[in-house]
Amino acid sequence: MDKQCSDYDVLIAGGGLAGASLACALRALPLRVGVIEAFPLSSDRQPSFDARTVALSLASQRIFAALGLWSAIEAEGAAAIEHIHVSDRGHAGSTRMHATDQSVAALGYVVENRVLGRALMAGLEDAEGVDYLCPATLESLHFSHAHVSAGIEVDGMQREVTARLLVAADGTHSRVRELCGIRTFDLPYAQQAVVANVRCDRPHQGWAFERFSGHGPMALLPLAAGVLPDGDAAHGDYALVWTQDEREVEAVLEWDEATFLARLQDAFGRRAGTFIAAGARQAYPLSMSQSREQVRARLAVIGNAAHTLHPVAGQGFNLGLRDVAALAQVLADNLTKQSACDVGGLRGLQQYARWRRRDRLQTSFASDGLVRVFSSDLLPLAAARNAAMLALDVLPPLKRWATRQAMGFGGRMPRLALGLPLVRAGTGGRHG
Repeated sequence: MDKQCSDYDVLIAGGGLAGASLACALRALPLRVGVIEAFPLSSDRQPSFDARTVALSLASQRIFAALGLWSAIEAEGAAAIEHIHVSDRGHAGSTRMHATDQSVAALGYVVENRVLGRALMAGLEDAEGVDYLCPATLESLHFSHAHVSAGIEVDGMQREVTARLLVAADGTHSRVRELCGIRTFDLPYAQQAVVANVRCDRPHQGWAFERFSGHGPMALLPLAAGVLPDGDAAHGDYALVWTQDEREVEAVLEWDEATFLARLQDAFGRRAGTFIAAGARQAYPLSMSQSREQVRARLAVIGNAAHTLHPVAGQGFNLGLRDVAALAQVLADNLTKQSACDVGGLRGLQQYARWRRRDRLQTSFASDGLVRVFSSDLLPLAAARNAAMLALDVLPPLKRWATRQAMGFGGRMPRLALGLPLVRAGTGGRHG
């Protein structure tokens, strides 16, 4: 093989939500794209596409709309978040955000991961120029001036593939980071998130709730009708994320349903109504992790491989999806400027890293700060945070800023996040 040739222009390690979203975005560009994925090419075999739910910000919804995927997602079930209520247990401070105040139909949407997975797989089914290498494991990496070589095992066979750019989208425990010797900055929380679907005795009417307590935050996210069986118009179904001390998680998982509902009612209160049913519970350890490097020559790190957040405020996947949109735009813009653009060149990747730095740091450390500030029962801190929430509720400019942050609109936005095509008409994207 000629040293300047590669099997792919872009090789994506990881075909979960972030990796598959990037592959969908790159369909519009005249690039050869490969995706290394450990699981078979099927949405029901990919563990990232499970029954858990994700709260999509409005910016994320617009990214999926610009990729042509939103109609399929909405048809399968997407619950609009029209109102957000934030409160602190045992204190008077609270704030409310409303979509109508921002002149939008919704502040965001709640969607099951498996619904996103099916839409992404359908979008890639006939994608020209996108190959899935699966089930495959990444064994080795070698970087040279012109390309990166990846040693992979596919169906028990050893194979080497080359690309001009490798994108690490392989999650918190990234194999790419490990092979490249990229260290992370980690903050363990000694907490786990208990997740379950629950039902209340009255409709949710588009309300999402964030409730803070000494144990940590808890969230109720509205679910679309039909996600849970045996529902009717008189009931409200929610996805619950309840933060627990890791020493108490086993006991919480072993509570019978009646005990679980009673403890949940006591912790949350009755602003959503009375809890009348709960589905199966699962627990996931919580930590914040930040990759110490976002780019190198021939390498970009995105999604959970770049930053894993506490689920407070539900910003983790949204932050990763903005990575996807920004990286795709940098590649598209550089290809527009020069058809022979080196997509893995360090200069272009540094443009991406500079663009994403502020959003990544601001969102990550804001999430961490919320956890730490609202998990303390120290009286001066409790008084300060309640004063802040009261101010947020009565000062329109401050509330407008906070609401736009929750909607995913902070700083310079990628075209996809504004609902615009990745490639402007007449600038040489892939057609047909």
